[in-house]
Amino acid sequence: MRMRYVLLLALLFSYCIGPVGTAQTQQSSNSNGRKLLQRIDPRYPEMARRMNLGGVVRVVADVAPDGTVRKVEPVGGSPLLVQAAEEAVLKWKFAAGAESKETLELHFTP
Repeated sequence: MRMRYVLLLALLFSYCIGPVGTAQTQQSSNSNGRKLLQRIDPRYPEMARRMNLGGVVRVVADVAPDGTVRKVEPVGGSPLLVQAAEEAVLKWKFAAGAESKETLELHFTP
């Protein structure tokens, strides 16, 4: 019974934080324009799949001069999807350049 309330609360929270994605696949966008060399798709969480939960997760990635992602900070999105987005973005590789912060959006569709 308690699990139902937690799931319902998580679903309600996700709709308040961000719009539900309408794309057929997971997508990402990079607003700062630093070239992305290697992108790892996030693993869709099983609980989110069972709940038919989709949405947009926004994160800010700290990118080192060599293009590796040092840290990922969530900005918005469903708590059920945020962890999957963070784990995937940590594996991304950008083009070498000055240290930067990249704002990213990942779209999840069940």
